[in-house]
Amino acid sequence: MALPSKLKNLNLFNDAESLLGQVATVTLPKLQRKLEDWRGGGMDGNVKIDLGAGDDGLQLEWTIGGLDLTSIRQFGGSISSVQLRFAGAYQRDDTGTVDAVEVVMRGRHEEIDMGEQKAGDDTEQKMVTHCTYYKLTVNGRVEVEIDVLNMKYIVNGVDILAEQRKALGM
Repeated sequence: MALPSKLKNLNLFNDAESLLGQVATVTLPKLQRKLEDWRGGGMDGNVKIDLGAGDDGLQLEWTIGGLDLTSIRQFGGSISSVQLRFAGAYQRDDTGTVDAVEVVMRGRHEEIDMGEQKAGDDTEQKMVTHCTYYKLTVNGRVEVEIDVLNMKYIVNGVDILAEQRKALGM
């Protein structure tokens, strides 16, 4: 029997500025593929044909306590102007093993929600950032790297778009 590796602590960096002590929650982007049903002659059922990345894109949601001027000053920037890095320490309680998880992302803020402002109450600022770049590294090994603008989609060391780029002369 093994116990799962659970997130024990985290940090978020915005343009290399640590938000340690300020970051409350991070919802990492979903990895999605757009699949379409296909059933041709001679097939006894449907298969899902891969049409590329999902339509929802790579969306990061994060919340920090208080007022964050860095993110406000980034609002309205270019498509990849915001650079974010998530660092997480995941640990198994049965072995004590700690996995270092890092997600590097670039994109721009779609939404900044300053929330309810009331004297004497807790305040939070919530951001939604759409990413054009995503790289997941676990214990120093790159597991997934997605670069939407440069048509790269690497999973487990295999660039699944390499042949398409070659066919397009890229």
